[in-house]
Amino acid sequence: MTTLALPRPWPTNPWPTRFRTVRASQPGLLPDGLELLTVNSPALGGRGDLALYTPPAAAGHRNVPVVVLLHGVYGSFWNWAFTGGAHLVLDEAIASGDVDPMVLVLPSDGLRGEGTGYLTHPTFDAEGWIVDDVPNCVADRLADRTDMTVAIDRVLLCGNSMGGFGALRLAARHPERCVAAVGLSSITHLDELGQFTVDDNGDAAGVAPGGRGLADLITTSTQMPPFAFDCGTADPLIEANRELHRRLDASGVAHGYDEHDGDHSWAHWPARFAIALRFFQQQVGRPR
Repeated sequence: MTTLALPRPWPTNPWPTRFRTVRASQPGLLPDGLELLTVNSPALGGRGDLALYTPPAAAGHRNVPVVVLLHGVYGSFWNWAFTGGAHLVLDEAIASGDVDPMVLVLPSDGLRGEGTGYLTHPTFDAEGWIVDDVPNCVADRLADRTDMTVAIDRVLLCGNSMGGFGALRLAARHPERCVAAVGLSSITHLDELGQFTVDDNGDAAGVAPGGRGLADLITTSTQMPPFAFDCGTADPLIEANRELHRRLDASGVAHGYDEHDGDHSWAHWPARFAIALRFFQQQVGRPR
């Protein structure tokens, strides 16, 4: 039997942080560079979970881009790592030379009901959690790294399903915090959540009946960052994504759009994430 030498007592805050409490996974129990964090989030009014992946290849680099990767309904922060293998997809893209090293941040959506929509609610703020608390946590965690720095002030947003809705919506609402965004098999309107969950998020702030869809939000945004989205032809959201594409075209909004063979499942999202990484690389450019 293997005996693990775990620290006792476990430190409350294992590094200098602006959060009242932090818990981090024990090094050596997860793949190299991957750690799990739980912080006391002011926005959520309680605990929030995230995973952080710092690829070994990032050592020695400056201003490493940060990708915030949002999950869909029913799920949590671990989905993109342990269902989608996002860290492995990134490692392969780095090894092939398709992208330079990037840091991955995989937060929960706030973990209320079956899906929060990454919205501001009366008793908790999932939007503020993603936009403010998550970047602050990453900045705190990596502040003592002397072999690398990260570009945490402006992030790259990506997500699947509800997470795609969150990525595109937050990019439109907070362009000063976002370099670029990609939605994979995205929910394009909050009404579409009804296809997956009983939570309609009708109590959320800033999403009155005329503002529940991405089309209205994006077409009225004056500083929308570069963005793209895709959908599988067998996905129940395909017609909604086609309609979003048509409306953006009609409004003259520059964007990327692609359709692929596939449905609404993890069988396709890792490969689509690899394409998203290449899109992000085009936006951040190569180091000079």
